[in-house]
Amino acid sequence: MPRFDRTWTLFLDRDGVLNTEKVGSYILSWEEFRFEPGALQGVTWLSRIFGRLIVVTNQRCVGKGLLTPEALEALHERMRGEIHAAGGRLDAIYYCPDLEDHSPCRKPNPGMALAAQRDFPEIDFRRSVMVGNSDKDMAFGRSLGMYRVWIASVAPAPQTEEAEEIWPSLHAWAFHVWETHGRP
Repeated sequence: MPRFDRTWTLFLDRDGVLNTEKVGSYILSWEEFRFEPGALQGVTWLSRIFGRLIVVTNQRCVGKGLLTPEALEALHERMRGEIHAAGGRLDAIYYCPDLEDHSPCRKPNPGMALAAQRDFPEIDFRRSVMVGNSDKDMAFGRSLGMYRVWIASVAPAPQTEEAEEIWPSLHAWAFHVWETHGRP
């Protein structure tokens, strides 16, 4: 594991990493949203180590008309509020509503990361970590040269792309990082 510090950026997938994934469906309201056990504490620890924390999430539900962009943004603001109340932070949330897999913003394509780098020019992808629970998340990180961490919330191990680390939850990985980096 690299030595993480404030010069590093943490990219997080949402469903299955921050919140419980609704397999085969979508989270369409705050009432359906449930943080993964320990995720709030994990984000709090990681907020003290990483310079930037950014969520990158595919959200086809918007493209399908199941959720408006405004409703998704309201859900994300509630999520950010809960994270802030727990002592953590998210610097930005990027989502891709597109239906087509070839869309530049849809993971594994790099559009959301490139948008984040435009907004935060200090982001260096070689000093970034992608934490996700899918092959698309790992391919997204790999294409940009990021360190990759697989969260085995839905699938136990990467199916096509390698991860440098595999953990059962964001909380478990965050605790390990917190302990390894001396509780800054």
